[in-house]
Amino acid sequence: MLPYADLPYFTLLVIVTLPAVLLGLAERSRRPWILAASGLMAVVHFGLSSSSGPGLAVRDLWIAAGFALGQLLLALGFVRLRRRTGSRWIFAAVVALGLAPLLLAKLLPVVQPGSRWGFLGLSFVTFRALDVLVAIQDRLLAGIGPSTYLAYLFFFPTVSSGPIDRYRRFSQELEAAPAPPRAEYLRALDHGVHRIFTGLLYKFLLAALIKKYWLDPVATQYGWKSVASYTYAYSFYLFFDFAGYSAIAVGVSHFFGVRTPENFDRPFLAKNIVEFWNRWHMSLSTWFRDHVYMRFVLAATKGRWFPGRYLASYLGFLLTFLLMGAWHGLQGNYLLYGLYHACLFIGHSVVTRWTRRWPGLQGSRWWRLSGITATFNAVCLGFLIFSGRLG
Repeated sequence: MLPYADLPYFTLLVIVTLPAVLLGLAERSRRPWILAASGLMAVVHFGLSSSSGPGLAVRDLWIAAGFALGQLLLALGFVRLRRRTGSRWIFAAVVALGLAPLLLAKLLPVVQPGSRWGFLGLSFVTFRALDVLVAIQDRLLAGIGPSTYLAYLFFFPTVSSGPIDRYRRFSQELEAAPAPPRAEYLRALDHGVHRIFTGLLYKFLLAALIKKYWLDPVATQYGWKSVASYTYAYSFYLFFDFAGYSAIAVGVSHFFGVRTPENFDRPFLAKNIVEFWNRWHMSLSTWFRDHVYMRFVLAATKGRWFPGRYLASYLGFLLTFLLMGAWHGLQGNYLLYGLYHACLFIGHSVVTRWTRRWPGLQGSRWWRLSGITATFNAVCLGFLIFSGRLG
């Protein structure tokens, strides 16, 4: 059953959420019900679908269970190893093991077309697991609780669509004692209802109308006008659909007392490409910024790997966005999408240094409007690449 897709799912969602609301109003801990509800919804999400490889078919539920057990044992083992040694090679090996299921899921369809391995939300859950490993490596976590860890991995409102939460923030709310007072929970409910209705408006009205009356009619047409129309139709559809179910996920999280971070903030009003990624899929972009780009640039700077002041940053952009493209899939359109955005970041860095010669330029209204227009069109071109339509 696909999350946030149809009436039966929303009916089940109401049934599962109601006990959390009653516990919140009674000022009781929602932790036990979060664990139980996430387990129940895991059966709903994964129980009816199967993965298949060469001569093998396995229920996604068992793959998810094996993944959860393997990641838990890996994190617990790394906690013990980290107390004894700070070897970077051990950290690299642990990260490789944590990434292995996702790599298998991405590579198998390339090697065996038609095969599928994994479960719904594997990419998001893997990045949550890696966040824990990085926090252990940085000594931000001295230990993890197994039940809290599993709840963090498979917190059902966000398991399939994000946002990608951080373990330290999530665990503080899950393990908070005593439970928040009723007045605070009522404010959370109010915010949750607002986010859910916003998500319903985005996904089931605006995205649906764009798809039916704009995107689908031009999807089978040819010529540069049709491709241009498809570019903007796909961009708006992708935003309202993705932002829609992200908003619903955030809203449902608030019903359980978990303040899942927002994922979108008017991205098409960004003045430059950096600001766009600070507004679009924010949990993913900050994850890559913190765990890939910043770590790479810091290591390159300390180790003096490259000559010049900016080469490490440029290569960091290339590494980060190529990995982000590969996270979506190993098909050429996704990798090209990542390369394209890396080039946009490098170009923005060059232009920003060049315009510092005229301090008043960047603060002018003309520059701001020009930046919004240029960024919007550059981003839409990137979504055309992402869609695979050019191929």
